[in-house]
Amino acid sequence: MPDLAATAEPYQPAVDLPPIPGLLFRHLRAPADYRAMNSVANASRAHEGMAYFTTEADLANTYDHLSNCDPSRDVVLAEIADRLVGYGRTSWSREHGGDLVFEAICYVDPECLRQGIGRALLMTLERRASEIGNTMPIEGARFLQAESSDSSAGRVALLLASGYSPIRHGFLMVRPTLEDQDDAPLPAGLQIREVRPEHMRVIWEADQEAFRDHWGSGQGTEEDYLEFLNDPTQGDTSLWRIAWDGQEVAGQVRSFINEEENRRFGRTRGWVENISVGRRWRHRGLARALMAASFPLLRARGMTEGALSVDAQNPTGALAVYESVGFLPVSSEAVYRKPLP
Repeated sequence: MPDLAATAEPYQPAVDLPPIPGLLFRHLRAPADYRAMNSVANASRAHEGMAYFTTEADLANTYDHLSNCDPSRDVVLAEIADRLVGYGRTSWSREHGGDLVFEAICYVDPECLRQGIGRALLMTLERRASEIGNTMPIEGARFLQAESSDSSAGRVALLLASGYSPIRHGFLMVRPTLEDQDDAPLPAGLQIREVRPEHMRVIWEADQEAFRDHWGSGQGTEEDYLEFLNDPTQGDTSLWRIAWDGQEVAGQVRSFINEEENRRFGRTRGWVENISVGRRWRHRGLARALMAASFPLLRARGMTEGALSVDAQNPTGALAVYESVGFLPVSSEAVYRKPLP
């Protein structure tokens, strides 16, 4: 990504800022802002009860490969006396059904909550999304979208007060042990192979195809693929279990370990995540088999529990599958939407 310092001068957004001495909004200076942005995001998530942590490298990989987002205009930072106290970004996606969705992502330093900064960031992103949306052809409905953990009372209150409604729900699920897994054989005719560099595109494309019939899915971009390819935390392919049917990927579980997250929260958790099964291979126990095959890999790295996230209304019955393998819901979250003005 080019150095964006020249485009990051203070500017007057089309909303009233709260009357805080020294507060200004500006655009992104990449990569100089990444460390402070990541600190704000982690502090915000911890305050909201989310035991989830990103490294600076994770954030850099995301912002270096943004899709449908102009970092010089669609990322907004809030500063007080040269100290970063919040930021947000908007990006858009076209769902397979034709609807256009603008996501609004905001984080505010917990020390600066309840001063109107989050509301001003959200309104700024909404105005920017409307500007972009008004230049695009109308093929379906158009929405603003945001997400929140149900434990984040402040974020939920802000979204509800801003006209958003919860429309989709999900869970964080944890398996308190990686032992005691019942036998779950791979379906006949399939085999797990070691992941090689030449497999990466095929694996990503199979995952994209598997999610075509899932709520909210859209066509991934080349930047999405590059983010996947360069992921510093989830890219350890020795932890992946990929099932092949000849030259086709039938299903996958791409587990990972967030070492820094585990250190900060004092746990030994492996994420049994990125689970997908192609339509031709569903309802044969493949997801269960790949998850069971992932547990020994995580145990060998010293992990003692597993975790994953799930759309509670997943059309393939994923929630029941994960419960049958021993995962239990421990927290909930929701996707919120409102029509784009």
